[in-house]
Amino acid sequence: MNNNLKWKKNLFSNTCIIYSNGQLVGNLKDKTFSQSAEGELNGVKYRFKTQGIFRQNTDIIDVENNKVIGEIIYSNWMRKATLKIQDKKAVWEYDNSWNTKWSISNSSGVEIKYQGSTTSGEIVSNTDDSLLLLSGLFVTNYFRQVAFAVIVVIFIPILVSTRT
Repeated sequence: MNNNLKWKKNLFSNTCIIYSNGQLVGNLKDKTFSQSAEGELNGVKYRFKTQGIFRQNTDIIDVENNKVIGEIIYSNWMRKATLKIQDKKAVWEYDNSWNTKWSISNSSGVEIKYQGSTTSGEIVSNTDDSLLLLSGLFVTNYFRQVAFAVIVVIFIPILVSTRT
């Protein structure tokens, strides 16, 4: 089974819209200043709640039952993440040095390939697992937010010190 999806996000928006054959099938929306996001794909809703300060991980919550069903554990160098969902494990990782291609795979042969920019992209998958498909977008967005925060922390003091 091949599943082809497209996603779009306005540059300063916190919502990613997901389409299949031009039809809206889902979204992923960051909640500003709360370290959480909510996503829906094919009628199934999930919440991603990030915890921790220096060593963060994200709980995955089934919204309908309000129950934690998995977690995402991030590598130190923002290149990989491990998704543990119930009794299954999958690996998310960047596939190129420009971070425009990434994938999720597991030992059962599930493979989801993503490619895109900050504002749009495409997903090609051999599964219709809504949670895995949304998780791939969530992890990418998480890493982009962390990278942006690091840049701000590094460059704001440099800019301020050069003006004084």
